[in-house]
Amino acid sequence: GSYIKARARGDSAPRRGRESRSRPARRKATMAKEWGYASHNGPDHWHELFPNAKGENQSPVELHTKDIRHDPSLQPWSVSYDGGSAKTILNNGKTCRVVFDDTYDRSMLRGGPLPGPYRLRQFHLHWGSSDDHGSEHTVDGVKYAAELHLVHWNPKYNTFKEALKQRDGIAVIGIFLKIGRENGEFQIFLDALDKIKTKGKEAPFTKFDPSCLFPACRDYWTYQGSFTTPPCEECIVWLLLKEPMTVSSDQMAKLRSLLSSAENEPPVPLVSNWRPPQPINNRVVRASFK
Repeated sequence: GSYIKARARGDSAPRRGRESRSRPARRKATMAKEWGYASHNGPDHWHELFPNAKGENQSPVELHTKDIRHDPSLQPWSVSYDGGSAKTILNNGKTCRVVFDDTYDRSMLRGGPLPGPYRLRQFHLHWGSSDDHGSEHTVDGVKYAAELHLVHWNPKYNTFKEALKQRDGIAVIGIFLKIGRENGEFQIFLDALDKIKTKGKEAPFTKFDPSCLFPACRDYWTYQGSFTTPPCEECIVWLLLKEPMTVSSDQMAKLRSLLSSAENEPPVPLVSNWRPPQPINNRVVRASFK
């Protein structure tokens, strides 16, 4: 009885021959297969585990403004966010993420190219190892220092998981970060990073309305794409804001002070967590502005 219980618990029990030898090797193989941004597990390898990553509608893309048509039918977009819906901030070793209560229509995005209202679920960022790169989308070859993604889902599909299977399931507002003067609103977010310095840390983060980060101009580009991280589902209507938000070089350095390693591991800086542009294929990028 106790032997069977031990096996069920996964405790080590005597093993013979090939099984015991291959166990650790097999565990190691799955460990090495976790996706990331290093040469051995980075974007060039993602398709090996996540075939979507080689799909026809992948993100990010390069924006070439001379090829982008103004679409007069595109509506302005608006948000009604409730700062009280912000819940926690988290370092998952790949990015830092602020998570919102999305159990009901509390913080919403409407208009633009969207067929209805979408609920805010989280925002996160992608950044580089220095100020001259880090964004995922590029505009006429320009790379920004970072890119902020606000992820919303279409509640007509009832759950986030279900929305991931639909072409119009997710809407992401992408905002470029460029270097300039210090951004007071962004600093509120940065001040919380001390609590989540290492991978796996999570802390309360409340009363924050991310619309305080939006640039004054609401002009946007839109196209049909995917998540820029595995499993790279092709379910996203992108709204990329033409006007970047401004942050200081010191503020970017603070973001780079995060670690992708856990508390008990040798420190590894969390930097260069961006995916390079993917083929546009047959997709059309439209502009809300002339």
